[in-house]
Amino acid sequence: MVVSPRNISSLRRAGVTAAAAGALVAAPLAAIPAVAAPDGSGVVINEAYLVGGSSGQPYTHKFVELHNPTDAPVDLAGMSLQYKSAGGTSFTGLVSLSGTIPADGYFLVQGGANNNAGAGLPLPPPDQVAGSINPGGVSGVIALVDGTQALPVRGDAAGAATVVDLLGYGNADTYETAPAPAGQGTGTVGSLTRTDFADTDDNSADFAFVTDVTPQGSADGGGGDETVEATIAEIQGTGAASPLLGRTVVTRGVVTAAYPTGNFNGVYLQTPGTGADLTGHDASHGIFVFSGDLAQQAEVGQYLEVTGKVSEFGTLTEITADEWAVLDEPADPVVPAAIAFPATDAGREVFEGMLVAPQGDYTVTDTFPTNRFGSVGLAVGTKPLVQPSELHNPRTDRAGYDAVVAGNAARAVTLDDGSSWDYTNFNQPYHQTPIPYLSLENPVRVGAAVTFTDPVILDYRFQWNFQPVTQVTGVNGAAPATFENTREAAPEQTGGDIQLAFFNVLNYFTTTGDEVAGCRYFSDRVGDPVTVRDQCDPRGAAEQEDLERQQAKIVAAINALDAEVVALAEIENSARLGKPRDTALADLVDALNAAAGAGTWAYVPSPAAVPADEDVIRNALIYKAKRVVPVGQSQILIGDPAFANAREPLAQTFRALNPGGQAKGPELVVIANHFKSKGSGEGPGNDVDEGQGLSNADRKAQASALVTFASQYRTTPVFLVGDFNSYTAEDPLVVLGDAGYTNIGQTMTKEDTYSFGGLVGSLDHVFANRAATKLVTGADIWNINSGESVGLEYSRDNYNVTNLYDTSVFRSSDHDPVIVGLDVLPGTAPDHAWEKGGKK
Repeated sequence: MVVSPRNISSLRRAGVTAAAAGALVAAPLAAIPAVAAPDGSGVVINEAYLVGGSSGQPYTHKFVELHNPTDAPVDLAGMSLQYKSAGGTSFTGLVSLSGTIPADGYFLVQGGANNNAGAGLPLPPPDQVAGSINPGGVSGVIALVDGTQALPVRGDAAGAATVVDLLGYGNADTYETAPAPAGQGTGTVGSLTRTDFADTDDNSADFAFVTDVTPQGSADGGGGDETVEATIAEIQGTGAASPLLGRTVVTRGVVTAAYPTGNFNGVYLQTPGTGADLTGHDASHGIFVFSGDLAQQAEVGQYLEVTGKVSEFGTLTEITADEWAVLDEPADPVVPAAIAFPATDAGREVFEGMLVAPQGDYTVTDTFPTNRFGSVGLAVGTKPLVQPSELHNPRTDRAGYDAVVAGNAARAVTLDDGSSWDYTNFNQPYHQTPIPYLSLENPVRVGAAVTFTDPVILDYRFQWNFQPVTQVTGVNGAAPATFENTREAAPEQTGGDIQLAFFNVLNYFTTTGDEVAGCRYFSDRVGDPVTVRDQCDPRGAAEQEDLERQQAKIVAAINALDAEVVALAEIENSARLGKPRDTALADLVDALNAAAGAGTWAYVPSPAAVPADEDVIRNALIYKAKRVVPVGQSQILIGDPAFANAREPLAQTFRALNPGGQAKGPELVVIANHFKSKGSGEGPGNDVDEGQGLSNADRKAQASALVTFASQYRTTPVFLVGDFNSYTAEDPLVVLGDAGYTNIGQTMTKEDTYSFGGLVGSLDHVFANRAATKLVTGADIWNINSGESVGLEYSRDNYNVTNLYDTSVFRSSDHDPVIVGLDVLPGTAPDHAWEKGGKK
């Protein structure tokens, strides 16, 4: 049964769900509550240009125009526009809306292209582009929905979404009271247009097919052409969007920041005398004024009068200046507002665009974007932001997990550089400018304390930012903050007779890209290849000179670990490149010995039996030949389907050597691992991220398979080491814990091995069974990599005019090594006889 317009109208006016009114109908949209305002007080679909294909059509794309008849702007966040065919069983076209409709203004959604798009006129600048909205020209249904789920056409999904407005036309089976007229096909150009903004909940009465097509967007504003005088606080208002959005205003303010370079093309103004007394402060006194000419001419401290239109640029309230004048009259100076960073968007909004002096502690939490965009992620407080699943399992402790997510959102802010430059866009001349904040002498590292030396502007550009009052570069001294140097020259002492370490060596390939046909590259700013891009078996250095840079840092880091056994991940599996399997491993050991002394290091040879279908990267084990000795051959787990998409575990038994060269103490089993990554999923249960990344089910299966593989050594001390691609509280590591293994790194240190998306956590772990745990004397995570900017990596060599590469251990990889001390030689205390003065 078709929903009659009377049925939908009655439900909308009553604000009840069709499920609650189930006795009336059982039909399309029967489960949808609706809240449209037939009295004209809500947003409506105002015009729909649906006709396609005619050579005479005026526009290249279809569109849907929304109208806001109220005297206040409306934020569309959380709403969607949806389309289904006249008799369709589902809403197949859906776009989540974002942006604001001005008071008495419009919002233009550009839909799919018409058949002869090249012959028509372009639309006015759309507020949103949505190719999925491609309505039929003759019949169909368009819905404006308070929610982003597809409307249920049939079924019992009560409460899933709310209809704000709906247009059914032609022979549509869903409409308000009666369908609007049908479109005229491709022969006649026209649109369905609401008559005088009428909203009587009757599509047939409210809409007419007209040939005068008039697309309008938020750029057309609202409120007429009258220019109004307003203070900056009146323009900002007390909400997320300006109450004067789309209006032309005249206002005055003192220049607090100016950006003649860096592409911001504007200045910040603030009401004279504000910032010191925040009593009753409920609206910002600062605002961004967009004008390249003004940015070139204005000086900080000048008192200006500005005329221009108000807009929201990605929710940043701004004025596009048409006119301005420097005022001669005196103005009270602006005082930086001494505030702690507000924990909510609403709290930040009332200081948007104002000069502030940040109070309290701040810590670096993200350096990944620094070498590209010149920004540094900060966290309020003394700790960086943390991966939620590092602390709480989202499956068993969702409340704890969500609390960390909320806490991260409350604490995150970015220290920007006053520009929109992408320093890795080598087509732009600004890649010749020294990059801000980064240097070899004064590192910026995750976990470092931040000291603000100058006031900043609080603004919103993609995220909340502390903006310097002018562009910062690496040479102009304009940085408003300094950073604590937290580098450690060596690992902490872990005790023990020998040390066991794990290190992910970041795609260490001695087969370079230029040796294999078809490789593509990431290149430096002069076009010289540096690293292999994709579609190629080699994953590391592009050319020999790049390999030498990579190798120098890795060799320095491994030798500085001063460990007797080191498990490695992400080293080349040379067999996949037509060479003996251990070729790259042998080359690395040769390089280690060249630096540490001949005979210092050896590698564990591949066993006779290896998997038939391996990845191009593998696990490996190296050791100091005068300190430990392998017992028997190594063994790889073969044939378990759990590792079909990951690197199979590699096991080797070791014994320590005493100063006389005799093997003493217990046998130790070290099993090196590299589980499936979080970035891709394959098959049911793996392609949904429920808080533990993709492929979590695979990693759980790999953990179970590893436990079974290790069980053959149940009477021996066993260490499961590696990159488990699992944060500490996640399911795969729960499997290992339930099997009786202790996470040494996370129980004996307070450090993390990895940084991703501005959040810290540990993917790299050393697990010990009960017998192995008794041997542990200490542990350390040496933070030489994850907190450093990727700009220092060999892969970013010559990406900027500032040379950020050196041969030090810092940013030798993207993971930090884990080190564990072991008491394994006979005696009541670790035996240090082989070293004068003891060992660590």
